[in-house]
Amino acid sequence: MAKPGRPGASKGKKGPTKGSGGKGRRSLEGRGATPKAEDRPYHKAYKSKQLAERSEAKRGGQRPAPRRQPRDGSDVEHVTGRNSVLEALRAKIPATAMYVAQRIEMDDRVKEMLSIARKRELPVLEVTKPELDRMAGFDGVHQGVALKVPPYEYAQPQDLLEGIFERGETPLLLALDGITDPRNLGAIIRSTAAFGGHGVIVPQRRSAGVNSAAWKTSAGALARTPVALAGNLTSTLKDMKKQGVFVLGLDGDGDVALSSLELADRPIVVVVGSEGKGLSRLVAENCDQIVSIPISAATESLNAGIAASVALYQVSTLRAEIERADL
Repeated sequence: MAKPGRPGASKGKKGPTKGSGGKGRRSLEGRGATPKAEDRPYHKAYKSKQLAERSEAKRGGQRPAPRRQPRDGSDVEHVTGRNSVLEALRAKIPATAMYVAQRIEMDDRVKEMLSIARKRELPVLEVTKPELDRMAGFDGVHQGVALKVPPYEYAQPQDLLEGIFERGETPLLLALDGITDPRNLGAIIRSTAAFGGHGVIVPQRRSAGVNSAAWKTSAGALARTPVALAGNLTSTLKDMKKQGVFVLGLDGDGDVALSSLELADRPIVVVVGSEGKGLSRLVAENCDQIVSIPISAATESLNAGIAASVALYQVSTLRAEIERADL
């Protein structure tokens, strides 16, 4: 018997040896031409060829579709909360069903939801409060309504950036480094929309993804603010720097105070780290500036969502002042 892991080491007989002429026929026919090294999957030349093809595809703009964040086995999401559901319906998110609590208290938002659902011929199902609680998940608030939607489709970071440049606008993006709470993600998306940001970038690993909690906290801003998925955040930031974007990292020990920022009118991506660990080493090393937000000595740090809001407000204010001065 051949030993495992040693292909071709067997000395036993292979295939038909008499009666069918199999052995003699194969000997006469031969095995054909030997495949090129680059066509043999186990050869290192094959791997080099694959890498070259991927690089060529990127240069040609043929980027692979971003993979979605792993989920808990579910292939759908539920947007919950009246503001979030209404904004999703207004933005024509491809929902498949709307759920309404039994004996729901009607207000203008609910009436508009039902009106949009009727026009789109979207099924409206009356369900119990426990069922809505399940859809909203742990610590979720549904306010009597939920919307069944497909998994969130993330944008490509480079496509997002190129679209901003094509519109003749100055990019203002947020990148999240180690933010694992989807409620923080939702809050940051809400602030991005409020202060003129163009989108949020999240890494594929060790990061919160867009789920029902993020939808709820964003208060509907997710319907109009794109979220891009980066396979590797450090590489994505390096690529953006090559395209003229300045990378600003937020950290309490930064060298530049936010109030003294001189790059507000330039293309910017602001990187926000986790509340506990802050920016990762590789990300910090690739920042053009590390910016701090002055706070009281009695406060150790700011929540990631609040820090992002303050930074966005300051940048948008400085940009407005620069525009007024240029008029």
